[in-house]
Amino acid sequence: MTTDPDLKALGWSTHFARQLDDDEASLPRLRIANIHRDRLGAIGISGEVTLTCPPDMPTSSLAVGDWVLAEADTPVIRRRLTPRGELRRKAAGKVVESQLIAANVDTLFIVTSCNADFNIARLERYLALAEAGGALPVIVLTRADEVDDTAPFLSQARRLSPIVTALALDARDPEQATALTPWCGPGDTVALVGSSGVGKSTLLNALAGTDVATGAIREDDAKGRHTTTHRDLKPAKAGGWIIDTPGMRELQLVDAAEGIDAVFEDLAELALECRFSDCAHDSEPGCAVRRAIDTEEVEEARFERWQKLLREDARNTESVAEARQRDRSLSRVYREGQSRGRYKRGDY
Repeated sequence: MTTDPDLKALGWSTHFARQLDDDEASLPRLRIANIHRDRLGAIGISGEVTLTCPPDMPTSSLAVGDWVLAEADTPVIRRRLTPRGELRRKAAGKVVESQLIAANVDTLFIVTSCNADFNIARLERYLALAEAGGALPVIVLTRADEVDDTAPFLSQARRLSPIVTALALDARDPEQATALTPWCGPGDTVALVGSSGVGKSTLLNALAGTDVATGAIREDDAKGRHTTTHRDLKPAKAGGWIIDTPGMRELQLVDAAEGIDAVFEDLAELALECRFSDCAHDSEPGCAVRRAIDTEEVEEARFERWQKLLREDARNTESVAEARQRDRSLSRVYREGQSRGRYKRGDY
């Protein structure tokens, strides 16, 4: 199955082409670039268009980076194509639902800085997010010019996972920012995530040639204010696409068990050697994980972070599943009520 070269530059691939039915071959194929409350911006081979969702498709069911099919004669989405991967988190606050961050991301630039923002536990969360979403993680350490030696930061970052690439740079130096261009080639999609004030907008400006406002950080805690307020798909100067995201104050994982185990692969493999399949790694006899901790092959703190993320993910995943089941049950009751009402009115 062939792939249109113009669409391929947008990120289209045979993964999406195989999903088309015979009657859909001529429908517009569009990539979501931004999402607003009641409309979406999208990009296709003819340029930018504004789309609306059908009544049964909330905008929250789509993400920047998604591929959709639109109706032939109206700017209405017909359906979302199954993504190659999607980045999700539990919605911030007390809301019990899963929130889409981005879709079809090839590489996740996890941006932190060589100051108080550098946090191992937070980086592990982002790595699990990337793994669960099928994206290659690259840890980008900014403000490299503000420390005497970036080696300790790079060493800690690279030890987090065998598949992690980590590099340090001054985001304000366009020449140094070009170190990221190998991941931004034609058809490639990268996303920028990280706390506010670590240099995401500065990197975006360097990689995409944009002029997004940037903000300074506070000296007391190395945190900044939000300069990006919504997710947006922008063309990179190297030919690919960049999804900029607002700084996330809260990142709770959901549906990410496999991603967590990939980040903590050494501990997940040790757990398979435990005598009991349901071992809690506490005081059970024959616990391979506890033995590794006792012999200092594994850090107790790393083990505790692994367990914390697994518990959090299990709790959030279960809560979201229960909420979805309640919504389906209520919808069924509502539909049945409507049907009975029509029958009583003789509308049959």
